[in-house]
Amino acid sequence: MDAMKLLQMLSEDPRATVTDLADILGEQEEQVAAEIDSLEKNKIICGYHTVINWDKTNIDHVDAYIGVSAKPERGKGYDKIAERIARFPEVSSLYLTSGTSEFLVSINAKTMREVADFVGEKLAPIDGVTATVTMFVLKKYKVNGVTMEMEAEIEDDRLPVSA
Repeated sequence: MDAMKLLQMLSEDPRATVTDLADILGEQEEQVAAEIDSLEKNKIICGYHTVINWDKTNIDHVDAYIGVSAKPERGKGYDKIAERIARFPEVSSLYLTSGTSEFLVSINAKTMREVADFVGEKLAPIDGVTATVTMFVLKKYKVNGVTMEMEAEIEDDRLPVSA
């Protein structure tokens, strides 16, 4: 079975049925189901996610990215700090990055105040954290490869004016 093709298909449509995947791959359903199970157990497939356009709901929702500067610990590097940050339920994603900050933390909250409280009360006091920079998402245009609904461009039907 072509595991790479299976992974590509699931990344494009996580709701694809085993029956549909088996048909496209030319494999037996049992083989596809067993391969998916193996990929999940080996943490190659780590989850299935839904992209939600929160702007179209009546639910308060704020997304923020926080650049975190940190000093690595001897013998542990940045891993110990990352483990502390990752434990917080507010953290949806955490990355070690290059550039001006060592970490990029993504969090979801109901209000900007909740984000500020998280940064000030939980994130910034962690040993090894030396600075934070919080960026609030103001508008989403594309998320995980999915284009959010955008207004169509209005064509300018005015006639050109010449002098």
